[in-house]
This record gives sequence, C-alpha cells and structure tokens, in this order.
Amino acid sequence: MTALNNAVAAIEKNFGKGSVMKLGDASANINVEAIPTGSISLDVALGVGGVPRGRIIEIYGPE
Repeated sequence: MTALNNAVAAIEKNFGKGSVMKLGDASANINVEAIPTGSISLDVALGVGGVPRGRIIEIYGPE
C-alpha cells in the first residue's frame, strides 16, 4: 500500500467514508449546493457548478 493510500485510509477511519474525494472519481458524484463563480468554464471544471457550499476548497496555480 502506498503512503497516499495509507493517509486516505487513516482519514476515512477518523472522519468517515467520503471524507476524501478524488477528482474525476465517478463515485464522488454527489448532489451538493454550489455558489457560481461567474465563470462558466470554471464552474464546469469544478464539477458541481461552482464552489461547493460548506466545503473547504483550495485553488492554486501560477499567478
């Protein structure tokens, strides 16, 4: 088992199944309320139509 799998297993043990969601994972498709960003392409890329309400998110990249 890789270090990443060990970390995910530990997080799910402590916080419950579904605490970690992997981008592009078909099982991660859940109905969540979203706040639109105003950018259609960004909303589509985020997968839920905007920034998910009540979630912690991180957006990073070159400035």
